[in-house]
Amino acid sequence: MASRKPAKDQPASFEWTAGNKAWCEAQIKKYPEGRENSCVIPFLWRGQKQEGWTSIPMMEAIARQLDMPYIRVYEVTTFYTMFNLAPVGEHFVQLCGTTPCMLRGSSELREVAKKVIGPENHVSDDGKLSWLEVECLGACCNAPMVQISTNEGDHYYEDLTPEKFEDLLGKLRRGEAVKTGTQNAQRHTSDPEGDNTTLNDPALYDGSRAEPLKEIPNSAPPAPAE
Repeated sequence: MASRKPAKDQPASFEWTAGNKAWCEAQIKKYPEGRENSCVIPFLWRGQKQEGWTSIPMMEAIARQLDMPYIRVYEVTTFYTMFNLAPVGEHFVQLCGTTPCMLRGSSELREVAKKVIGPENHVSDDGKLSWLEVECLGACCNAPMVQISTNEGDHYYEDLTPEKFEDLLGKLRRGEAVKTGTQNAQRHTSDPEGDNTTLNDPALYDGSRAEPLKEIPNSAPPAPAE
């Protein structure tokens, strides 16, 4: 488990962008009076998308915004590992190390990350990359895989090999376009390699195999027990 302590170096303050401030004001109206604290996770997530991580000034600002104790915001932020407590790279690589990915080669991907980027939670000198090993990301049939997050979104990159992963990181660093999803040209999404070989008979779908419903004759109800 990665450390859940906030970074030692913190910004002096935090402010929402005009767009995100308007977004927060619209979100808070969705909750009944007295339940505004329920916005804490959406606000933290929006703040992280704005800044790349969740700083102490951000937590303090959200606590004031929702009129809740700062410690409650801190508890939520440090509990959920989706919140980054320190700055991350422009491309934040989350490498799945759970059993299916481990069996399919995530250990080799980890070594690539160390070689190309450096240790976990280290931002590369150019600010482009950082990485962290995480628990299951739910794409086990496409193992091994990573999720890479930017301010623009979160995308999966699947069916990786050490060579493909290193090439992927190099392209991201250079600002080149990278195909999301499976990196195996022989797969469509999560299908087996090659063309589909099952459920491709048109008769399965055109109704020709359907049998007419047989009318069930009415039957008298059973006599009540004496």
